[in-house]
Amino acid sequence: MSGLLTNPVGNNSSVLAACFHNDDAFKYRAYTFTYLLLFPVAFLCNIGALVVFFLQSSRRNSASCVVMMNLAISDGSFSLTLPLRLAYYFKGGVWPFPDWLCRLCVYGFYVNLYTSILFLTLLSVLRWLAVAHPLRHRTLATPTRTLLVCLGVWLFVGVSSAPFLSNGVRNRAGFPRCFEPSSPSSWGRVLILNYVAVVLGFLLPFLTIIFCYSRIIRRLMAPFSTQGSSQSNNTRHRNRRRSVHLVTMVTVTFLFCFLPYHVIRSLHLHAVCEHWNCAVTVALQRVVVVTLCLAASNSVVNPLLYYYSTRTFRDNMRDAQSSLLSSRGTSMRQGLSLMRRRNTT
Repeated sequence: MSGLLTNPVGNNSSVLAACFHNDDAFKYRAYTFTYLLLFPVAFLCNIGALVVFFLQSSRRNSASCVVMMNLAISDGSFSLTLPLRLAYYFKGGVWPFPDWLCRLCVYGFYVNLYTSILFLTLLSVLRWLAVAHPLRHRTLATPTRTLLVCLGVWLFVGVSSAPFLSNGVRNRAGFPRCFEPSSPSSWGRVLILNYVAVVLGFLLPFLTIIFCYSRIIRRLMAPFSTQGSSQSNNTRHRNRRRSVHLVTMVTVTFLFCFLPYHVIRSLHLHAVCEHWNCAVTVALQRVVVVTLCLAASNSVVNPLLYYYSTRTFRDNMRDAQSSLLSSRGTSMRQGLSLMRRRNTT
């Protein structure tokens, strides 16, 4: 570790600022490219998912549907902040909006990140109950109780993320900046907040998911009796497929979106607080940029979870698509008949 350290005395503040801002071009390009791709996909997919969930009159009262609707609301709300971020990066890092919008964008990212993690954890717990303890799942996982738990998640994450509301507009080089790092004197506090977030917002949910999925896989690997009716056996096979899809999608989301960001963010904060070599700090900062883009991409990964783990969701999507195509065909036929009438007259 000592080989990574520079002299901690002297102009550490100016060196730190140079480490951060000499690499702005890479950061702006990476965020612009990522958010241009994410915004239309995240907005349309999550709004579409909410529409499909509302169409599921028979499934709206299920616990998993309640959780997925809250997850779609979280991702859809986050996608609405992306145009503001794009405007900022298109202007070369100049914030043209009010200070409260800057604070709201920073706050919205962390609220979306940790509500997504906790809602995915809640889905995993519900699936474990459904597979391992079906009778307890019916009595415990009622829609009302599930909704209250979801409201508790919103309240917990909203209050816990309140410190990020302090990160507003800062003046640098004569321009108003947003999404800028805090002053060097506050990095120690940021490192403490980081580890609180890692433990409560990532590590404990991840361990919970590992426990649930190990139990689910153990139950799925156990053979079940073939003496029952063919309908009950088909239901068991469908539940197994749904559970496998859920296990796969949530595990991929955690490993791809959440794990790299939390690991690299912690390393980068140590590099800043302990005054590591500037080249190492800049390299870690670039990796943080990439992993933050991966973390933001969870807003487009979650709709895949709804599609592949829920058969009713796929059926309603097909029904909505067929009704849309039929309505288009009807309108086209009406337009053609109207044109014929005008030509004959």
